[in-house]
Amino acid sequence: MAQTNVASGPMYKTNFAFAVMLIGMVGYFIYWGLGYTNHNHTTMFLLATFFGVFMAFNIGGNDVANSFGTSVGAGTLTIPQALIVAAVFEVSGAVIAGGEVTATIRNGIVQMEALPMEPMQFVYVMLSALLAAALWLLFATKKGLPVSTTHAIIGGIVGSSMILGFLLTNNGAGTLALVKWEKIGEIAISWVLSPVLGGLVSYLLFYQVKKHVLDYNNDIERQLKEIKTEKKAYKEEHRLRFEALPEQERLEAASAMARDAQIYGEIDFDPNELESAYYKGLHNIDQRKNNIDTYKALHSWVPLISSVGGMMIASMLIFKGLKNLNLGMSELASYLTILMIGAGIWLATFIYAKTLKRKDLSKSTFLMFSWMQVFTAAGFAFSHGANDIANAIGPFAAIMDVLRTDEIGVSAPVPPVVLLTFGIALIVGLWFIGKEVIATVGTNLAEMHPSSGFTAELAAASVVMAASLLGLPVSSTHILVGAVLGIGLVNRNANWKAMKPIALAWVITLPAASVLSIGCFLILRAIFS
Repeated sequence: MAQTNVASGPMYKTNFAFAVMLIGMVGYFIYWGLGYTNHNHTTMFLLATFFGVFMAFNIGGNDVANSFGTSVGAGTLTIPQALIVAAVFEVSGAVIAGGEVTATIRNGIVQMEALPMEPMQFVYVMLSALLAAALWLLFATKKGLPVSTTHAIIGGIVGSSMILGFLLTNNGAGTLALVKWEKIGEIAISWVLSPVLGGLVSYLLFYQVKKHVLDYNNDIERQLKEIKTEKKAYKEEHRLRFEALPEQERLEAASAMARDAQIYGEIDFDPNELESAYYKGLHNIDQRKNNIDTYKALHSWVPLISSVGGMMIASMLIFKGLKNLNLGMSELASYLTILMIGAGIWLATFIYAKTLKRKDLSKSTFLMFSWMQVFTAAGFAFSHGANDIANAIGPFAAIMDVLRTDEIGVSAPVPPVVLLTFGIALIVGLWFIGKEVIATVGTNLAEMHPSSGFTAELAAASVVMAASLLGLPVSSTHILVGAVLGIGLVNRNANWKAMKPIALAWVITLPAASVLSIGCFLILRAIFS
């Protein structure tokens, strides 16, 4: 009982610290925001702040937790360590590369320009979408189900836009025509395409990693163990034979062994100089051991794999994470930068691998892949903070712009304080409610180790980048889940039973958010109209 109280003390203090940090940041934001919106529609602004922060909180608990699930499940990072990495890179991605201007999502999936709506009606649409998406994410997160936050916010906007369209036009067919159903079709395709592509690439990558690194190392360790056992048995057998020798022969053998012992182990010694049968046999055993290329995988394959992984994460950062900064780099300069990063990582990994000689092979491999996985997790976090935070900031920025100007704009400015506030909400959400999703992705779907966790993240990054270039409709959440299952297929421990509720959650995310958004819109309209 005393141990429980001791353990709960630091946890309580940590929870309290995170709560105070979020409340303090939101308090400052409200103070700043009231002036920014010229104290227009104060109640709407406070509601929008609460709903927006609540959405960011749940994105942290679901989407960010999904991103770090493989790192925690593999044992590379503990949850507090994952939180620190997320805090630095998610918030940095949001603030540095989150974008100064965001589209208001007016024309993304619903033709809202066709509706004769007033600015405050647009505010109700976005408020409803934020609250509905956040509520669905909270439900999914508490169930440990990783779902797409993008699909949730889209579902929320579709639902509230459709109910507004129906109320304004009283025309059901016309309301359905507002929705770009081909976009909904693309989302439906992503339910299958995303996990299949993630799983396929992950399977192919990890099969190679397992064959050329893990299985090779296991085979080497088996050979070394056999030689060690043989050497021990050889020494014992020689001891028994030596003790059975007559005294004169024993003295001669001991003298020869003493001379051999002096030269044995010297760098330039000649095996032909050995006199005793014992050292000749010992030399044969040691020669077989020395002929084994113990660190071949660590010196050849691991640097290559880490270099490819580094280039993929770098490309994701340059073409996705930093795209809002408009760095002005040409395509050639971008590719050359990626190649330089890859070459630097290969060189650093190779040199580091050389320092691991004479150390435990399994531990060395674990250590190398752990470093590589931390790198990929950090890159994922930065890119996520730069891009996916828009699911909360997009609608919220649109609301703030309307409250400030009383007009519906095509785009809305995003002040840095908004990015910082929502970034902190992400981290707090990860800490308070992210553990269930981390457990699902990191341990429940398949058993994870640093090598498999790194491969899953690398496969997911590769598919996300390729899909972006090809314009394929995919979800990064679904891709990573598929990648984890791909690992499970190679290791034959994929938990398909755990996948069933996740797949169901993917399918119902958009309609569930839509229905919730309709209810939220009607409630807001009844209260404020």
